[in-house]
Amino acid sequence: MDDRLIVALDVPNALAGLDLAEKIGDAASFYKIGLGMLTGGGLALANELKQEHGKRIFLDMKFFDIGATVEAAVKGIAQYDLDFLTVHGDPHVVRAAKQGAAGSNLKILAVTILTSLDRADLDAGLIQQGDLAELVQLRAARAFEAGADGVIASPREAALIRALPESAGRLIVTPGVRPAGSDAGDQKRIETPATAIANGADHIVVGRPIWKAVDPRAAAQAIIAELP
Repeated sequence: MDDRLIVALDVPNALAGLDLAEKIGDAASFYKIGLGMLTGGGLALANELKQEHGKRIFLDMKFFDIGATVEAAVKGIAQYDLDFLTVHGDPHVVRAAKQGAAGSNLKILAVTILTSLDRADLDAGLIQQGDLAELVQLRAARAFEAGADGVIASPREAALIRALPESAGRLIVTPGVRPAGSDAGDQKRIETPATAIANGADHIVVGRPIWKAVDPRAAAQAIIAELP
């Protein structure tokens, strides 16, 4: 199985997530469980897929708080023996998360700028002026300096991040990936699976094009077949 593909289980609850994982079967080995499923048994599903089905798990919580709270939250997550966890890319958050993950194999991934945002959204949020891609690169560099094991960014910025000296040995994980002809949905900075990998991504995250497909297993296989 090619674990460069991470399937986003963006479904309402753990039962639906387990059903989807069973439909996909051995076509995927890595799954993302996000905040939307937190109250629907997301942690239980993460543990079941990891411990009973041998899958890798990306817990997409995007923690953001004062350092002590982030550290405590990550320490709690680390006991589940999962693979990736997201936090916002502010250096104090990354440092706290790394402290919370100490002694575990949990990789801390720092969110740069969400793939559903564009420059107009940043302006509305009072984020500093400048080219969006350059801001992503700068946030990635600062996250790496703070100890992040990797970053989350759109595939359009992956090459800029990979060009950073600090990116050596670090992960780049890209949501905002859509097979050619797919609906962009709420994503604004998208590329195809092959382009994302060619731009330097280690993993691509794909949700709706798989879980909305008539045959999710075939959809996952088709995406993997595109990868260089």
